[in-house]
Amino acid sequence: MNKHTQTAAEEFAERMGIAVEADGLPRIAGRIMGFLLLHDGPCRASELMERLSISHGSVSTNTRLLEQFGIVERISFPGDRATFYQLSDDPFARLLSGYLARMRRMQNLVGETRGRLPASMTVARRRLADMERFYRLSVRVTEDLMDQLAAPDMSASSPTAASS
Repeated sequence: MNKHTQTAAEEFAERMGIAVEADGLPRIAGRIMGFLLLHDGPCRASELMERLSISHGSVSTNTRLLEQFGIVERISFPGDRATFYQLSDDPFARLLSGYLARMRRMQNLVGETRGRLPASMTVARRRLADMERFYRLSVRVTEDLMDQLAAPDMSASSPTAASS
C-alpha cells in the first residue's frame, strides 16, 4: 500500500469513527469498521491494534459490539491461536435486520401501551398513535430497502459502474 493509499485509508477509518460516534456508538467501533471495509480478508487482532493505535481491550470490546450488530465476525484458523476479524457477509443487510427487529419491538410496545390507556388520556393516546405510525412506516420502508439490497445489483457489474 503506497503512502497516498494508506493516508486515504487512515482518513476513512477516522471519519467512519466520527460518523459512528455521532450515532451513539464508540468511535473505535467505527474506526474498526472503516478499516475492515477496506481490508481484504481476515485481519489479526494485533494488526487492528497496531494499525489503529488501539489497545487489545479496545479491539476486544468494540469488535464484540460490531459482532452483535452483525457487521464483523470473529474467525480462527486451525493451528493458529491468533484471533482474526473480518467484515461479515452482507453486513449491511444484517445491520438493517437488527434495526428492523428493534423497530418492530418498539411498534408493538407502543401499540400495546396505547391500547391499555383510558380514552380520557387523549393527548397521550394521540402521541402514541403518531409514534406507532412512525414505526409502522419505518418498518415498511426498511423492509423495502432490505428487498432492494437482496436484489442483484446489475450496475455493479457494468464497466461504467466500476470506473465511477
